[in-house]
Amino acid sequence: MSKLNLLYLTGSPESDFFCNLSRLYAQDSINAIANNPNYDIHIAYITPDGNWKFPHSLSFEDIADSQPISLPDAIAWIMTKNIDVVVPQMFCIPGMTHYRALCDVLKIRYIGNTPEVMAITANKAKAKTIVAAAGVKVPHGEVLRPGDIPTITPKAVVKPASSDNSLGVSLVKDIKEYETALKEAFKYAEQVIVEEYIELGREVRCGIIEKQGELIGLPLEEYLVDSKNKPVRDYADKLKLGDDGNLDLTAKDNIKAWIVDTQDPITQKVQAAAKKCHQALGCRHYSLFDFRIDPNGEPYFLEAGLYCSYSPKSVIPCMSKNAGISLDELLEIAIKETLK
Repeated sequence: MSKLNLLYLTGSPESDFFCNLSRLYAQDSINAIANNPNYDIHIAYITPDGNWKFPHSLSFEDIADSQPISLPDAIAWIMTKNIDVVVPQMFCIPGMTHYRALCDVLKIRYIGNTPEVMAITANKAKAKTIVAAAGVKVPHGEVLRPGDIPTITPKAVVKPASSDNSLGVSLVKDIKEYETALKEAFKYAEQVIVEEYIELGREVRCGIIEKQGELIGLPLEEYLVDSKNKPVRDYADKLKLGDDGNLDLTAKDNIKAWIVDTQDPITQKVQAAAKKCHQALGCRHYSLFDFRIDPNGEPYFLEAGLYCSYSPKSVIPCMSKNAGISLDELLEIAIKETLK
């Protein structure tokens, strides 16, 4: 493979939180491939005020020292670099949609799903409807707007329709708890999903990658949940803010999450469901889905998380490593799929 110009698309026009989340993953990814002779790496960093920066690295100091420029000037800068492939590293809604659409307009190819697919899967209710139509089991549920009254009998899970990292998620065990749970969920979205609680079971995540036209199911990742102490995962199970101002990934310690033995009989069943989800949603290059496994071993689709930072800490690279696919090979596969 000849040397390629990669542009890491990072930051967020929405908030400091999403900027920091993007920086966390992108920095690890860049560090992991920094010595790969196949790539020249460039960084675009979007700030919450909508300006663009092109820092030398994603350190706080380099970002602060980088001169902010407007969108037209940023486009002019990008076009001078002859970018071959963009590696999207933005996790807010505009980052997943508007900025990928900009790449389409500029005719610059990028790894991952289209803005249309990202917009659909960002709305958990829409994603559930589509995969259910493809024959994948989903929890029975309803979508509420402010003022609506839930009709699902507890136990029920209340969550924002368009929020990640378990922000605003609550388990309602009694109908009296609905008011507080809905109030919390509506802090993060204009629509809220209320769905039946699927008894444990287990909770797993399944990654799919495309290689030469074939969908490959990766080893599952399982999460530490139990019916008494941890019936649903919350924000603290995924991220924490360190004393140095950096976000850290808490579910990467082999205690709160671990890779499932591929001989486990649940693997094949979940991978088959995940491939149906991938195709039904129109995914490309890779996909990632969360499933709840009931006591009878039946997987229920919970949501799609169509992200891959190509960082050693990112879920799909962790799964791939356990399938014998190195991080460099995984990125190379994605680039080839993008450029073909």
